[in-house]
Amino acid sequence: MMQGYRLSVSGWLFLGLMLISRVCAMGQSPGAIPEKASKIYAKALSVQETDPAKAEALLKEALGIAPGYRDAWAKLGDLLGSKGDFKGALASYEKALEIDPVSRQLVWFSAAAAAMNIGEYEDAAEKLRAFLALQPKNERQRASAEQLLRRAVFSAGAVRNPVPFAPTPLGPAINSVLPEYLPSLSADGLTLVFTRVVDNQEDFFAAYRENTDAPWQPAQPLTGLNTPLNEGAHCLSADGSTLVFTACNRPGGKGSCDLYISVFDRGQWTAPGNLGGPINSEGYETQPSISADGRILIFTARRPDGFGNNDLWQSEKDTNGYWGKPRNLGAAINTPEDEQAPFLHPDGRTLYFMSKGHPGMGGFDLYVARKNAQGDWESPKNLGFPINSSRNEGALIVDAGGINAYFARDQEESSKSGIPLTDIWTFMLYPEARPTPVTYARGRVLDANTRQPLQATVQVTALESAGQVSRLVTRPDGSFLLCLPTGTDYSLSVQHNGYLFFSEFFGLREVREVSDPYVLEIPLQPIPGPVDTISVNPVPVVLRNVFFASGSAAIQPASFPELQRLVKLLQENPQMRIQINGHTDDVGTVADNLLLSERRAEAVFRFLIENGVSAQRLKYAGFGESRPLFPNNLPENRDRNRRTEFVVLSN
Repeated sequence: MMQGYRLSVSGWLFLGLMLISRVCAMGQSPGAIPEKASKIYAKALSVQETDPAKAEALLKEALGIAPGYRDAWAKLGDLLGSKGDFKGALASYEKALEIDPVSRQLVWFSAAAAAMNIGEYEDAAEKLRAFLALQPKNERQRASAEQLLRRAVFSAGAVRNPVPFAPTPLGPAINSVLPEYLPSLSADGLTLVFTRVVDNQEDFFAAYRENTDAPWQPAQPLTGLNTPLNEGAHCLSADGSTLVFTACNRPGGKGSCDLYISVFDRGQWTAPGNLGGPINSEGYETQPSISADGRILIFTARRPDGFGNNDLWQSEKDTNGYWGKPRNLGAAINTPEDEQAPFLHPDGRTLYFMSKGHPGMGGFDLYVARKNAQGDWESPKNLGFPINSSRNEGALIVDAGGINAYFARDQEESSKSGIPLTDIWTFMLYPEARPTPVTYARGRVLDANTRQPLQATVQVTALESAGQVSRLVTRPDGSFLLCLPTGTDYSLSVQHNGYLFFSEFFGLREVREVSDPYVLEIPLQPIPGPVDTISVNPVPVVLRNVFFASGSAAIQPASFPELQRLVKLLQENPQMRIQINGHTDDVGTVADNLLLSERRAEAVFRFLIENGVSAQRLKYAGFGESRPLFPNNLPENRDRNRRTEFVVLSN
């Protein structure tokens, strides 16, 4: 159910060719083949469906009598191909073609398909060109041959230009004698959730590690989520607190397979809840991927308004927390063939998925697609050989840093139960296929006085575009984790009703490692009431996202969102009076710094007045370099000391 994509690559093709072969002229001149061989051949045809092993033995017996028996060679190729012996099938087809390369056109097609399945792409292309040169009249056969030829040419080129690929298994803490697959990783790289087959059904297991350099601890089942039924095709949220997964034929389900959600709360996973409409339908939904901020869900479904088979669909959560109507990802991503197993990287703009419809090497290949500046998906890129091969490739995920990929891989041998041994592997993704590196900020929001956790709203904005990157509400314990793609700078704002807001600046123009995240403890100050008195030294609120050019008091446009938040705070609390304070580092003379800090504080004062705040509620002052937060001995310390802040004044 969950692992349908792991079936053999081209068994369908051989079955189709066998069916077609039955309506094609099979006979050779009876006089050319000994009667005994003809009778054995006829007997093989009669038992090929009920006892293919016996049919294979009979065909070999007939060929022992008549080595030039073209149809017996072709039929033996069909039987060998249908059981996955593509090398033997190719040899049999080539024997048939040596005997007669013209009258049995379809053997060229069959031989090409066998060659594709063993990675002989140049040979497959030559055989397909030979088939098309015979000008087959069957339009469906011609179209299939042309499509397979495009795959063969692409695959041959991919093999000539391989990409770096050195996979290694994750080791015994994760992999066992049972099948493991479909890994999902938290943004900090410390939690891995995957599917393991136990007693012929799928369960969730999780493994943890202390840091990204530490080994994985032995995986344990996710108690509270596993049942005697299958659980699988899942995704883990960036902060590791939410699991969206697929379950089929459950009571109350809308279709055959639906998407369910569970949240890790107070040390345990909550009872799964059906995501309901409009995400789930009367059909089936599976293989979800949730964005780092939890507001976008991409999943696999087959719907009447799609492109044909399995497509990738997207739903977005509104400001009230409800999922919107899913929309198809469009023709850039979806084809009339199957697309599935999406993975949206925490950068929010790189998508990995499996497809049968885009140019590839056979069966399911892995692809990467990226969003352009307009927010549209660009044409996917095949991840190349040997990541992709003539076999089906399974689902792929990439860590937040964009370097390490994880996937499931079948082993050569099989277990005693006959189930293929599937393990989880990792490899270093080559640079051209990597997403934008992402770091993260982990924090906890508290009441500054009581130290009790607050469920506050956290918003991150890209300063260059002034576009919202993330918006979330902290968990009941006040904690949060949010992902920050590198390459740009961000402002962070934390707000909660009845409290002064908090702001922070993240400078990420340069790559910052996932192993070096931002860790914040954010004490929010309650807004003083009308009768409250303010201490002599009130705690200031630093406006980290108010910017000035060096040596200037002109406010830069990137500051406006932060200043508008201050305007809104003052409008919502008409009794509040504040003083704006300016500070500098120690570069320059004391007198110049004092003047510059006062001019900058005055610039904020003027902005507030121009935006409707009464001057009677405002004061400003400059303190130059006299009140540093840190010693002025490092560039980063000087950067923190150059600041604008406000304090609430007593009434």
